Amino acid sequence: MGPLWILGELSQDSGPRSTATAAADWDPRSNITADHLLDGLLTADFTYGSCRSRYQFAGYHWESSHKPSPCLIAKLRKQEALQKRCGPGTAAYEKAVRRLDSGEGVVDDGCRYLVYISYRGLGNRMLAITSSFLYAVLTERVLLVDGGKDAADLFCEPFPGTTWLLPRPGWFSFSPLRRLQGYLGGSKESLGNMLQSGAVTVSAGGNVSWSAPRPPPYLYLHLSGGGSYGFHDKLFFCGAHQRLLGEVPWLFMWTDNYIVPGLFLTPPFTGELEAMFPEKDAVFYHLGRYLFHPTNAVWHAVTRYYRSNLAGAAQRVGLQIRVFQKNQPPQAVLDQLLSCVRGERLLPETTAANGTSSQAVLVTSLSSWYYERIRDEYGGRVAGGVHQPSHEGRQRWRDAAHDMRALSEMYLLSMCDVLVTSGYSTFGYVAQGLAGLRPWVMPRAPMWADDWREGLDPQEPPCQRAASVEPCFHSPSAYDCAAGRDVDLDKVTPYIRRCVDVKCGIKLVNESNIQC
Repeated sequence: MGPLWILGELSQDSGPRSTATAAADWDPRSNITADHLLDGLLTADFTYGSCRSRYQFAGYHWESSHKPSPCLIAKLRKQEALQKRCGPGTAAYEKAVRRLDSGEGVVDDGCRYLVYISYRGLGNRMLAITSSFLYAVLTERVLLVDGGKDAADLFCEPFPGTTWLLPRPGWFSFSPLRRLQGYLGGSKESLGNMLQSGAVTVSAGGNVSWSAPRPPPYLYLHLSGGGSYGFHDKLFFCGAHQRLLGEVPWLFMWTDNYIVPGLFLTPPFTGELEAMFPEKDAVFYHLGRYLFHPTNAVWHAVTRYYRSNLAGAAQRVGLQIRVFQKNQPPQAVLDQLLSCVRGERLLPETTAANGTSSQAVLVTSLSSWYYERIRDEYGGRVAGGVHQPSHEGRQRWRDAAHDMRALSEMYLLSMCDVLVTSGYSTFGYVAQGLAGLRPWVMPRAPMWADDWREGLDPQEPPCQRAASVEPCFHSPSAYDCAAGRDVDLDKVTPYIRRCVDVKCGIKLVNESNIQC
């Protein structure tokens, strides 16, 4: 599967490269520098050829003021050691699986596990994996990804000397690991159900404990943004319940959300997270760059397309268009986008005096209709042209080829200097987080609305600047466990604010940028 197959026909003419790409051609035989390792975020314990994106990524992005804290770097090295000591292929892992299969709720050798269950599209999965990883670091658990058939085609391994992919149990195994995709919100093994069924005892003082002599061997965490994500499931974010979960050897997490802001509001984690991330608006920026390294096939497609179509421009403008309701008129979406671009003066309204502006436009959308009209509108005004790598028509879950193209386009968007994204879109969240750019966000009709109708889609203003580069947590819990009541989440701490695109959502912001 070559890069032409991944992204479609690519131009063979390679234009002049920008300053940002100069470092991408570094000689692999030379010493690896702090820039290649993202200021200590990455370890050098991988060969160059095994995953070129790991060491080339920084060369395609402008240097950022966001630097990983010493505390975060120390936590990552500690997690890598844990993954290697307790991960698949080790005696500790085999022993832990045998105990899981036999129903023993015992933690041995200091090895506990968090299994992320793959769910929804690639953008959701990347945000959910990031959330799961941070929770694993906070609770000193090995992260294992039940990533579906295409996970190895998309990403290199993030941890040296081991794998983060969950090994498949044998065909004749009765292991709980064989039925991960079968759990639902009401599953008897879920935290929410156990809290309601008497498996957990609550004392008069509010302390919780297991009713049985031993904790269960595993527990399912249902943190989906859908309607089945109920009150008792959301007690996951309570300190007392976190102490309860710490006694369970295996946790299976099902989520399509970026739950990181909720972890900052969970008392046992708050102080540690504040130390790890002095800049609260850089959590995904650091963790996404740490975890996700496109495989060589995907990365070759990304870099070749960039050099052929985008590198020669002085400025790259990324336009990400996502429409959730099939019956929404495309002209209304286009008018909103153009109104945003004009109002914010992101692209020239007329041909510049010297001919055209030195910009290039990258359009990502499932439809080619928007690209064709944006090309007609701006193609003669921007010297770098208007480009769309692919137009899939519809989103296809668990399709390796589709996901490879989607991942390529997320990274191409992250290489832009200006971003306009669609509200609610996790695709856009990933791109802005990897780039470290605050996008202009176009409000969209709620993604869970079945049908579009007039007035459902906000039009004024056509776009707003996001308060930070952080993704939005769409479905947080507003319940204050200590107070025993719901609270206004954006009044709890200075670094939590409402999202501009999701009314009930919250996101992390940097305190110094709260008024931006």
